[in-house]
Amino acid sequence: QVQLVESGGGLVQAGGSLRLSCVASGRTFSSYVMGWFRQAPGKEREFVAVIIWSGESTVYADSVKGRFTISRDNAKNTVYLLMHSLKPEDTAVYYCAERSTWSPGSLTRATNFGSWGQGTQVTVSS
Repeated sequence: QVQLVESGGGLVQAGGSLRLSCVASGRTFSSYVMGWFRQAPGKEREFVAVIIWSGESTVYADSVKGRFTISRDNAKNTVYLLMHSLKPEDTAVYYCAERSTWSPGSLTRATNFGSWGQGTQVTVSS
């Protein structure tokens, strides 16, 4: 079982930046794929970004491409989400999650991820 703890959320003005962190424990961090999802009030959880165990491959949702960057530091058991040019529609609870496989056809599906963190709130004011 993997334990995930997110941090770094907060209130920011539109156009601002935030960096989210997710620290993992309980298993070899470098052996799993890490993803970020978000859920706004009244909406379904949606995919944001995912990164392969080595960090060499990433996938982004179209809505964040060019503004968000996912990265990882396996020595620190941490995955990051650097968010620039934030918009009010980015307001949501952001979750990190893990999975064991890199399957291009299913990377964006929340149901294919195993352990989840508790989430961190990001609020972007206009």
